[in-house]
Amino acid sequence: MLIYHDMKYTPGKGSRTLHIWLPDDYYETDERYPVMYMFDGHNLFLDEKATYGKSWGFTGFLSSWRKKMIIVGMECSHEGNDRLSEYCPYDYSGSFLGEIKGLGHQTFLWIVNEVKPWADANLRTYSFREACGIGGSSMGGLMALYGIVRFNGVFSKAACVSSAVGPGMKKLEQEIVQAPLLTDTRVYFSFGTEEARYRAAASTDRLLTRTAKNHYELEGLFRQRGCTAELYIQDGGRHCEADWEKQVPRFMPFLWGEG
Repeated sequence: MLIYHDMKYTPGKGSRTLHIWLPDDYYETDERYPVMYMFDGHNLFLDEKATYGKSWGFTGFLSSWRKKMIIVGMECSHEGNDRLSEYCPYDYSGSFLGEIKGLGHQTFLWIVNEVKPWADANLRTYSFREACGIGGSSMGGLMALYGIVRFNGVFSKAACVSSAVGPGMKKLEQEIVQAPLLTDTRVYFSFGTEEARYRAAASTDRLLTRTAKNHYELEGLFRQRGCTAELYIQDGGRHCEADWEKQVPRFMPFLWGEG
C-alpha cells in the first residue's frame, strides 16, 4: 500500500513528498522491515504520478515479491533545473547540463539526518545499515553511487541505474579508492545499449562509448575494494522508466538476496 508524507527540504526551499510503500499487511502485524530509499519517488509506483506518464512499476513487483520491505521514494523539486542541483554532488559546468551548483551532499545530509530518522521513528523499520539501501536512475543513480561511497556506514547496498556519472567521474574515482568501504557493500550498475551504443572496431575488440567505459571502470573499482558489484548491460535499453521497470526484478534480488 502507498502512503504519503511531506518533509521540509532544509537544503533549499519548500517541501518534498515522500512516496512510501508499506507491505499490504503492515497494519495487521508488528513486524519490522528493511528499507530502500529511492530518488524521484513520484516515478516509482503509479503511472498517473510519474513525470512522463510511466512509472517503474514497483507496485506490481512488490505485491508479488516474497520479501516484504518498505520503500521510501523521495520526490524532487519540479521547478526549473532544481532537480539537477539537488541530485548533483559536485559543482559542474558543461555544454550538456550547463552550470550546476551541486547540492547533492546537502541533499544526502537531509536524507541521513532528517528523512531516515523520521522513517525510523514513525515506521516499523530495521534501522541498521545492513537493512538499508539507496537507489535511483540517471542523476538519481549518480546520487545513489555517491551515497554508497560517502555514507557507507548508513547504506549497505545501492541500485545505480543508468547513472549520469559524467559530471563527477574523476571525483567519484578518487572517493571510491579513498573511502572506508565495508566489504559487504553491494552495488548494481546498469546502462542500456540505446544509451551507449557499441561502435565496431577494425579489430575484434570493441571500442566503447564513454558511458560504457565509465561503468566498467566503476564496477572494477568496487570489486578491487572487496565489494560485490554487478554491471548489467540492457540490450535495447533506453533512458526511460519503461526500461528501468524491466530491471527491478533483477536488481532487487541482487541487492537483497531474495529471488
